[in-house]
Amino acid sequence: METGHVFSRRRWCGAVVGSLLAGPGLAQTRVPDIALPRAASLSQAMAEAAARHKALIVMASLEGCGFCRIARSLYLGPLHQAGQPIVQLDMKTAAAVADFQGRLSTHDELLKRWGVKVAPTLLFFGAGGRELAERMEGAGLPDFYGAYLEERTQQANAHV
Repeated sequence: METGHVFSRRRWCGAVVGSLLAGPGLAQTRVPDIALPRAASLSQAMAEAAARHKALIVMASLEGCGFCRIARSLYLGPLHQAGQPIVQLDMKTAAAVADFQGRLSTHDELLKRWGVKVAPTLLFFGAGGRELAERMEGAGLPDFYGAYLEERTQQANAHV
């Protein structure tokens, strides 16, 4: 049974298998992609999250990443729609972003500064850009992805 935003292994594996049958690699996944807001100002996004007494989740994504699409569609999109503040930063993208201190950078430079090397990676932030929960790197654990996301989201929100 699926409850809340925690989804079953069957759904995750079905999405991955369906994507593999759809074409070469996970970039052709049949799971519809749900867009998350692209970050332009992390200090502004954090202020909005703090006003709601929630942590800010930042997803590091990569164009064409099938696992990123699945994570957005099955987990992060529904979580965001339920009121959890989430923004996306894109690896290998020169889009401008202001960091938590208001300094201008690009999505790619900021992710490199944070040591992010794997897509998707989820980071859980509180005031001043302090990480409140352990990062989630990659998406290879369908049995536990939803549970880890729920646990870390609750942990981060409890520290706000």
